[in-house]
Amino acid sequence: MSAAALNTQFGIEGQLSFREDASGLVVAEINNAQGRASLCLQGAHLMSWQPASQAVPVVWLSRDAKMAAGKSIRGGAPVCWPWFGAHATESSFPGHGYARTVPWQVIESGSEPNGATRLTLRLVVSDKTRAQWPHDCNLDLTVIVGETLRMEMTTENTGANDFVIGEALHTYLQIGDIGAVRVTGLEGCEYWDKVGGSNLRRQDGAIGFAGETDRVYINSGAECVIEDDKLKRRIHIAKSGSLSTVVWTPWTEKANKMGDMGQPDGWREMVCVESANALDNLVTVAAGARHTLIVEYGAVSF
Repeated sequence: MSAAALNTQFGIEGQLSFREDASGLVVAEINNAQGRASLCLQGAHLMSWQPASQAVPVVWLSRDAKMAAGKSIRGGAPVCWPWFGAHATESSFPGHGYARTVPWQVIESGSEPNGATRLTLRLVVSDKTRAQWPHDCNLDLTVIVGETLRMEMTTENTGANDFVIGEALHTYLQIGDIGAVRVTGLEGCEYWDKVGGSNLRRQDGAIGFAGETDRVYINSGAECVIEDDKLKRRIHIAKSGSLSTVVWTPWTEKANKMGDMGQPDGWREMVCVESANALDNLVTVAAGARHTLIVEYGAVSF
């Protein structure tokens, strides 16, 4: 649908509107008394979120982010589905699945009783997606934007056979500086350390950062908190339907190779704390059943 048609059917005066970006992609803009956010319909990719209480966005978008058909956007909250990481058998299939680079359609919008704005999108099935994922299913993402940000990703198996998914909301969080933050909530958890080989380790104390970090914490539904001494705030990340948490920062060398992290040092102002089901925590969705991953983000200054 065109931006004009979306505004007619789903727009909410003073809260939700749609526009066409210079790239030709359609973007939903949410702006209410509690906060504001933007979301690209390609990939159902939430690009930014800033609650009204915060002077700095909570969800980070690279200043060098590029928008183009069929390409993922650097930053925001990419949807990784129906696998996380590399495909198990097909090396030609895209890493983290195809959901973040294909069209989605708006199926519902509305206002919550507390004044937050709700938007629901569904992944569009095509010959291209069926070539990579032949199972009958629906994938919906509901985003509720207010003083907190709530994201609900639901996989519905509409077919006759069970299937197994890996998934994540690959959220980039805005911080003051990677050297001045720590992540709490995962103390004592086991994790797969993907830097310098995939080794199983156990977290001792809070997570700090002094180099490239790429870890998949397993068997934990714990709430995480990003303690940010520079911005003087805490970002709270509460989840359900998720037993993996991915913590990632590329550091200098890898960020420079990417080219879209906001050179020269944009990467220092973000950290990914991703709510996921990956590796040991893949999810079997039975025929006729649903699985929902829910994450809620909030920010508190101190």
